[in-house]
Amino acid sequence: MSAEPSLWRGAEPLLLASTSATRRALLESAGLPVETEAPGVDERALEADLPEGAPPGAVARHLARAKALAVSRRRPDRLVIGADQTLDCAGERFHKPADAAEAAAHLARLAGRTHVLHSVAALARGGVVERDLAQDARLSLRPLSPDAIARYVALAGERATRSVGGYQVEGLGIHLFARIEGDHAAILGLPLLPLLAALREMRCLDF
Repeated sequence: MSAEPSLWRGAEPLLLASTSATRRALLESAGLPVETEAPGVDERALEADLPEGAPPGAVARHLARAKALAVSRRRPDRLVIGADQTLDCAGERFHKPADAAEAAAHLARLAGRTHVLHSVAALARGGVVERDLAQDARLSLRPLSPDAIARYVALAGERATRSVGGYQVEGLGIHLFARIEGDHAAILGLPLLPLLAALREMRCLDF
C-alpha cells in the first residue's frame, strides 16, 4: 500500500515543545505531521532572568526559544518548535488567570480597551535556534458590566482559566469583542504564516 501524499519533506514529524492541543491542531490542519513533548521549563523563573520591564514581545521570544532549546537538547536529531504568547494592554502584561475570580478581574481591566497579543515561535535543531518568528494581533473588548463578566465566566467555566486574558476567541469568548485585527492562528498562539514561510525556506515543505 502506498503512503498517503504529504507536503512534509522531513524524515520525522515536527516536534512541538508543548502539550497545547490548540497549537498541535493548527499545525496538523496545515498538513504538518506533529509529535509533542513537554519542554519542562519554569516559565516564571525564565521571565525573572529578563531585565525588569522587558517588552512583552521580548518575553514571548525568550520563552519560545527556551522551550524549543529544552527539547532540542534532549532530541538533537529532531526539528523542534517552541511557542509562546504574551498579552500587553497599555504596558501591563497578563498571565493565564489562576481561577475564575482572577479571570473576571482580568476581563474587567481589559473591557472597553484594545490589547496586543504577541505570538512567537522558535525552530531549533541540534540544541541551536535556527529561526524565530513573530506575529501580533490587536483585539478590542467591548465595554462589559460586572454582571456580564460574571455571566461569561460562569458559562465558560474552567475554559476561562486556560488562556491568557481569561477568554478563548474560538469559543464563547468571541462574544466579548468589538473588533479583532490579526491572523486567527496568531490569536490562538502560533504565528503560523511566518512559520510556514520559514519551513519553506528550510526546504521542509514541498511548496
